[in-house]
Amino acid sequence: MKTEKRKPDARAGVTLIEMLVVVTIIALFAAIVGPRLLHRGDQARVVAAKQQISDIQLALSQYKLDTGTFPTQEQGLGALRVQPSGLDQWHGPYLLKDLGNDPWGHAYVYKYPGDHGDEPDVMSYGADGQPGGDGLNADVVSWK
Repeated sequence: MKTEKRKPDARAGVTLIEMLVVVTIIALFAAIVGPRLLHRGDQARVVAAKQQISDIQLALSQYKLDTGTFPTQEQGLGALRVQPSGLDQWHGPYLLKDLGNDPWGHAYVYKYPGDHGDEPDVMSYGADGQPGGDGLNADVVSWK
């Protein structure tokens, strides 16, 4: 049996021009779509912070129904997971999981008595972690 030797086919590869065209198309696609996707991620963090604050407010309302008052400033939001000493009416935990940080990695701010009505103020200071700001740095608050 004879084995046939084949010559390498000159057309069996990708030319440099073809490769550059493909890379250019990918770069254009990334330049157009990339910023839009990044902006959606920022919007998702704001929505997540609003939802988490809403969950905290619900837990605070349940806490008040059981104990007759909201957690003190000193007890903070930790009172929703761990029973404060000397509080027999506590029937928690009021949150299923430990309260983590806001979507930007900062702790939620709790203030009782609040400045905006009878309920406590719960807020996230946004992306910059500082009070005030606008855009992504705007505060996400419980009273709006």
